[in-house]
Amino acid sequence: MTRSSFQVISVIGAGAWGTALAHLLATKGFNIRLWVYEAEVVEAIQGTRENSWYLPGVVLPNSIQATNSLADAVQNTELVVLAVPSHSMSSVISNLRPLLRQVLPITIATKGIEEGTLQLMSQVVEGHLPQTWHSSLTVLTGPSFAAEVSRWKPTTILLAGRDFNLVNRLQQVFLTPQFRVYAGRDVIGAQLGGALKNVMAIASGIVDGLDLGFNARAALITRGLAEMIRLGRGLGADVSTFYGLSGLGDLVLTCTGSLSRNYQVGIQLAKGHDAASLQSSTRTVAEGIPTTRATMALAEQYHVDMPIVRGIYRVLFEKQNPRHVVSDLMSRTAKGETDGLLPPNMPAFEPTARV
Repeated sequence: MTRSSFQVISVIGAGAWGTALAHLLATKGFNIRLWVYEAEVVEAIQGTRENSWYLPGVVLPNSIQATNSLADAVQNTELVVLAVPSHSMSSVISNLRPLLRQVLPITIATKGIEEGTLQLMSQVVEGHLPQTWHSSLTVLTGPSFAAEVSRWKPTTILLAGRDFNLVNRLQQVFLTPQFRVYAGRDVIGAQLGGALKNVMAIASGIVDGLDLGFNARAALITRGLAEMIRLGRGLGADVSTFYGLSGLGDLVLTCTGSLSRNYQVGIQLAKGHDAASLQSSTRTVAEGIPTTRATMALAEQYHVDMPIVRGIYRVLFEKQNPRHVVSDLMSRTAKGETDGLLPPNMPAFEPTARV
């Protein structure tokens, strides 16, 4: 889509990621309406041109207009970008729907699984929209710390949707020399990768918090990817998606990067803090905590073995000692590396015999 195709873009949600996306789009010349939940943040952005709560140190262009009115945020908009926490998505889209007078593109930039319904964010949004809107949905996901994106650090990300023509057009909206956007079709796999990597990031933080070493962290990332693939197959995702940006890419970033909130949660859990105190001590949301509960329920529903997820569930919600959980994982029955990863009709690889 050319620059002239859009004049007004609405970014719904002014956490670090929503603010970073608003900043990126504003610097491309778009007029941005940024919906903010907190009145204090609206005042700060309008008064100082900075979101000091969630993205301090980043000067926001004057073309970003902050508001806590959804009606004002979507007035005359041509593209909606949803960047609210996963637990807020249903209520936000419910309030947003009557304000949208015609079908328009909606890009979901939230990573997570809704507890209770066990729905991905696209499914939550679709539940509040007529069928005719569903092909207008895309998801934006991949390895992308908001602080680095807003400081123009090189970033690559995935934009996936069912309408590939729309994906290709929106690709140009987000694309910059520092923010490279790849196009994809697998909406389910893209979202599962973005959600499940947060659970693995908590596990990685525990590994590092217990000082278990780089070998253990590498094993955690690798076996974590295997669990993500197993659940993805169960839910109908394209397995190859998990080897891309929204799977392996985001997994590596959040399991090794100190800017990851979920990784930091894992470190604190290793030090003896509990999940409730960690959630109440910060404004930001560690999506991996509710996602762990939702993922455990999905694994049981689809009969998928996810021992790492189960271990993190025990630490978060059953207050098990992290070191004991790691010990249990290491003492599991020996098995083949690719067990459960290949389709039932596909044999495991066997080397060709020498003649």
